[in-house]
Amino acid sequence: MTDLRKEPPLVVARHLYKTYTLGDDVLHALADVSLTVNRGEFVAIMGPSGSGKSTLMNVLGCLDRPTSGTYALDGREVSTLGRGELATVRNRTIGFVFQNFNLLSRTSALENVELPLVYAGIPRDERRRRAREALERVGLGTRLGHRPSQLSGGQQQRVAIARAIVNRPKIIFADEPTGNLDTKTSIEVMHLFRELWDEGLTLVFVTHEPDVALYASRVLVVRDGRVVSDVAQLPKDAVLAA
Repeated sequence: MTDLRKEPPLVVARHLYKTYTLGDDVLHALADVSLTVNRGEFVAIMGPSGSGKSTLMNVLGCLDRPTSGTYALDGREVSTLGRGELATVRNRTIGFVFQNFNLLSRTSALENVELPLVYAGIPRDERRRRAREALERVGLGTRLGHRPSQLSGGQQQRVAIARAIVNRPKIIFADEPTGNLDTKTSIEVMHLFRELWDEGLTLVFVTHEPDVALYASRVLVVRDGRVVSDVAQLPKDAVLAA
């Protein structure tokens, strides 16, 4: 097995600023943030509301560009790419999981998971095969034809995770992935993330829940647009509740 610790970092951000002008005021959503994320890390980003943690997630996930600073993802400088180029990077390198699942309500679980493959130009039969495999991987092999309204919140988040991994990304960014779930279902979702991490996937997630952050191998705390704490920890085992 490849020793991921010996490979170059997957994420390298240097002196990131993200500013917004509100009338005569300038808001620094990010203020001189520098960090690296090594391949195979499981990173939690925490901070109070308005701290800049979601802005940081959006920049690292190529959903937004910094006002200044540099950001290299998988060895490629992406901070100055245009929208089309960023979309290509997102599709090929990144998987996303959101608090509200972001599933298409009128399409099946299988069709929702296929969507990134459609954008990637994968042929239909291959799309269907890979989407089915991803849903089986998250324990939903018997729910392929179900629409989101026919699934529980935890099952919908599993569909979202299947969609995130179907393109075989190098990193997953998750924004409050347990925010709309009860405690037992949150543990189940974190158990699944833990399995993906154990398989070598790099994960970065935003959470305001200290109990959820315990599952990470590293915790960043953001306040006033700055990283004020960056601590490695022994991750908690994601043991399923009885």
